[in-house]
Amino acid sequence: MLVDQLTVHETCFFRHASSMQLVKEVVLPDVMRRGKTFHAWSVACSTGEEAYSLAMLIDDFCLGLDGRVQFSVTGTDISLPSLRQAKAGRYPERRLKDIPDLFREGYCTPVTQGQFGVADHLRKRVCFAQLNLRDVARAPMGGMDIVFCQNLLIYYDRDRRLEIVNSLSEFLSPGGVLVLGPGELLNWQHPHMEKVRYQDTLAYRRTD
Repeated sequence: MLVDQLTVHETCFFRHASSMQLVKEVVLPDVMRRGKTFHAWSVACSTGEEAYSLAMLIDDFCLGLDGRVQFSVTGTDISLPSLRQAKAGRYPERRLKDIPDLFREGYCTPVTQGQFGVADHLRKRVCFAQLNLRDVARAPMGGMDIVFCQNLLIYYDRDRRLEIVNSLSEFLSPGGVLVLGPGELLNWQHPHMEKVRYQDTLAYRRTD
């Protein structure tokens, strides 16, 4: 309970539009040229809006492709109450304003007065699990095509930020992309990562 009270839960659907455009215009086309699977990880996902936003983008992109595509989105957070809401996939109606009209129609359904839910067919593509960033190096995942870690590093000093991003980079498949919040980490260098040039974003691609 104490951890939950001390944790920042601020989030929304399609937060930071430029990073989402990077996924749509650069990451997805690049990965799909190399295969028919896509795995995404939303680190510190809070109540799940970021994870579901990624799932909407990926599913919509896959609908335009020939052949069946396998994809999954994993959201992790330290807060169990936040994860319970994320798994339920229900949100106040006012959050709909953050979702593009096309996605609202295809992925959102009214559930009660003043609430909507993420459509079941999309919700089944997203899983949520508890993870403390102190233990991120031992997370049971790998082969990620994209790792989203935005608006989190600002709460740590530079040394801890470096530890976190160095660990997260190890979960990427070759060509996978780590997306951070703009300005959250300056002048990071890693022997197997290169900066992705895209307006108003901070992202790095695994090169080995």
